[in-house]
Amino acid sequence: MNPQRRLLVASIAATPLALAGCASLNDIAALLGNQFVLGPMQIQSALNGSFPKHYDKLGGLASLSLVDPKLSIPQDSHRLRLDLALALDLLGSRTASGSFGLSSGVRFDTRTLGIHLDEPAIESVDVPALGGAMNNTVRGALNTWLAEYSRDEPVYRFDSNLLGRIGSRQVSSTEIANGQVVVNLQ
Repeated sequence: MNPQRRLLVASIAATPLALAGCASLNDIAALLGNQFVLGPMQIQSALNGSFPKHYDKLGGLASLSLVDPKLSIPQDSHRLRLDLALALDLLGSRTASGSFGLSSGVRFDTRTLGIHLDEPAIESVDVPALGGAMNNTVRGALNTWLAEYSRDEPVYRFDSNLLGRIGSRQVSSTEIANGQVVVNLQ
């Protein structure tokens, strides 16, 4: 094989490694600065691992099940969107199923070392068994879940690798910008 061809083959073989290295360097460079970003795919992956959710109320007489989280972060918005499928069971039988969507800001919680929903608001509900509308029972169940979830459970938890790269710096704020969650460090 001639030297030019050998150089071309070696360059093509090394390209994926170089690109992977660049991605790691970008992460480290962002951490060497005062911020880093979490994209929708990273958060979606974390959500996939933490659902389904099942909540029993009234000693099991009523239960709410939430599955299939779908996260999006519109480019021109300062709030993320989370859509979920739901099932409401009363007295052990399926009463209603459907879906709902919410929008929310984000905040960092030092207790869980994660990104949580901040001031979430229900944006849409589709429960065909209830005529597509949300009655007081469903509204109450969703609002109770939303308050507990945003207080206690992160949508993204920092892993030990990320915490190691952050080091002694602390999270000063979080925001949504350009379709990503931006974590600012001090």
